[in-house]
Amino acid sequence: MFFRCIIYFFLVLTLISCNLPVNKESKVIELKYLDSIAGDFSFIIKWDYPIGVYKNKFGQLSCDWLCPSETDLMKDDSGKIYQDSLKAFYRLIDTTHRHHSLQADVWTYEFAGSNFINAFKKSRDTIFLKTENSVSTHSCLRILIVQNLCDASIELTSITNPLGKKIYTCKTGQINIDKNLLQNNIIKANFNFIFNHPENPNKPMYWRGKIFTKIPNRTS
Repeated sequence: MFFRCIIYFFLVLTLISCNLPVNKESKVIELKYLDSIAGDFSFIIKWDYPIGVYKNKFGQLSCDWLCPSETDLMKDDSGKIYQDSLKAFYRLIDTTHRHHSLQADVWTYEFAGSNFINAFKKSRDTIFLKTENSVSTHSCLRILIVQNLCDASIELTSITNPLGKKIYTCKTGQINIDKNLLQNNIIKANFNFIFNHPENPNKPMYWRGKIFTKIPNRTS
């Protein structure tokens, strides 16, 4: 019990250092480290281009929205990239195939899907994970792991609510992690979180699914 209290204390300190909310309504989950995680993880063979990169009607990889402003000068009025600008264009644009790292079933506000989750090593015993937002998805899942304890929350950065940002804390849930892959800086996990939903307590707000992502060697 004493050891668990010490870990919980460090979890709270880490929440503060990561600018994450410390909320007494949030349920801290005790995670399980397993020898292996069963289930279908074939979603990792699927991939997308980075946000804003797409194939135009001329068969060229092009970019809109989140692009360097100088790329606009490399296209004609129909959106075709000038032939003599192609090499310069692709020096500015990331066309990497990004393999999916997340598969999830979600109900929350302003969510149209997310296929990517990033992991950050905060210290030897602390890992922070966060899903990516997009043009149409404004809610992200945040998972903080300190040894065998986990704090999960949903961060909504609303474009319709005048209050803007809102945090939904964890009500209950579970998460399992492959301990052998974790030793190789890979997180393979399944999870199921239910969140406090003060606007409508009878409507479940949830995020459940699978994760397969690498942890960069560097701490952040």
